[in-house]
Amino acid sequence: MSNEFSRRGVLAGGLAAGALAFLPRLADAAADPRARFGAAAPFSFDALKARAEALAARPYEGPEIRAGDVLEAVDFDAHQQIRFRDESTMWGEAGNDPGVRFFHLGRYFKAPVKIHAVEKGEARELLYSPDYFDMPADHVARDLPEDIGFAGFRVMAPGGKTDWLAVLGASYFRTSGPLDQYGLSARGIAIDTAASKPEEFPRFTEFWLERDGAGGLIAYALLDGPSLSGAYRIVSNAPNKGIVQDVDCALFTRRAIEKLGVAPLTSMFWYSETNREDAKDWRPEVHDSDGLAIWTGSGERIWRPLDNPSRVVTNAFLDTNPRGFGLMQRDRDFDNYQDDGVFYEKRASVWVEPIGTWGEGSVQLVEIPTDDEIHDNIVAFWVPRAPVEAGQSFDFAYRLHWVADQPYPAPVARIVATRIGMGGIPGQPRPPGVRKFAIDLEGPAFEGLDRSSGVEVVIDASRGSVSNEVAYPVVGTDRWRVLFDLEATGHDPVNLRMFVRLDDKALSETWIYQFFPTALA
Repeated sequence: MSNEFSRRGVLAGGLAAGALAFLPRLADAAADPRARFGAAAPFSFDALKARAEALAARPYEGPEIRAGDVLEAVDFDAHQQIRFRDESTMWGEAGNDPGVRFFHLGRYFKAPVKIHAVEKGEARELLYSPDYFDMPADHVARDLPEDIGFAGFRVMAPGGKTDWLAVLGASYFRTSGPLDQYGLSARGIAIDTAASKPEEFPRFTEFWLERDGAGGLIAYALLDGPSLSGAYRIVSNAPNKGIVQDVDCALFTRRAIEKLGVAPLTSMFWYSETNREDAKDWRPEVHDSDGLAIWTGSGERIWRPLDNPSRVVTNAFLDTNPRGFGLMQRDRDFDNYQDDGVFYEKRASVWVEPIGTWGEGSVQLVEIPTDDEIHDNIVAFWVPRAPVEAGQSFDFAYRLHWVADQPYPAPVARIVATRIGMGGIPGQPRPPGVRKFAIDLEGPAFEGLDRSSGVEVVIDASRGSVSNEVAYPVVGTDRWRVLFDLEATGHDPVNLRMFVRLDDKALSETWIYQFFPTALA
């Protein structure tokens, strides 16, 4: 069984604790001494956007960290000992009404966030109290100020024994997806990820939470960071309807931004069947996601298997008005993971569906080297083509589908596995510097076809030479397989592009891969 640590581990551990009880509705809050709310004030999304715009016109002020030495002592183990009290859950009185619970501050989450409850156009701040939490009598967190604040929140599923939405750290948020297993995260915005300057992590500083009346939650958030401020409205469907989140954001820049990453997704990829030479662990595969899928504005379907490179690598896929993109977990076979503790085969895929026209830009994929599963080393987002200058404003709307597979299936076959090994022919001397690629595909596009049908492999390599390409049905399965050899040397990557066609009709997604010839040297 694996053990996740860092931000991933703290969040996973916090999500496992406790069961649901109820904080009275706001109208009855005064009856419970632990339900401490501030005064009511009018609230609207338009007012929040105006506040974000005014905030961006002022110099950035970072969060105040109080009792930092005490919070530093609240490490992973100490944080696990702090449990939110059942009776302090906000809402969740009956049926599918969402119950909201709150995270405690600690070493990895030192900056507090304000949380408000919204009803009928009015908001009241939920005031922090240590009475909301249970902890050992000698716990270091007992030395914190009694108004220290919350780190984030999570939303409980009906029945209250599990949660389905968590918001914790910077602008990160994630859901348990359709298979009830947390994995990759979304976040509000990405600033200068893998750029020429250090990455910036704006944070949600305040939340306003509102029930939608159907078991879902509307979360409004104020974002702030050195380069921009923003206002967000995130509408999350109840999990029994499939977890879909509609995101609207208004962004206001303080200064020029080298790389603005819209609708960013953050995941983990250590190794799979593709790069099994990196497998230093006993498990066959370890990853939250195994590929980037793109549906371009022109209608092309692209599949890019993820990699764990030896250095930070960024790939940009140019497009205009993309129809969608996402980090996907296509491999759903437990036998390929053998981990009954974290269940990688149940990790959600997340598909970003742009609402409206996003214009020219690129889907960018950042892959960062890792030697363990504790690091989020994969990032994908949309980058507008136009430069981002100080004093600009942007509005983006998109839908996040937390799914087991892409929400809009393609009419062509999809890639389900990519394997790389020695080139040449078994039983004969293997030519040096040659690698064989084996790519498996499945889908109804191959129905009624066989080796004699004239199915053709189309391959393009940025350098080197390709030979021995062939496509054929895999005996005893519904899959087809593409094989080809690539001869290339040196340290520069080889960009590969492949699809399968019959006559002039594409039968498959476009497979794109960046291969480093030294990887299997």
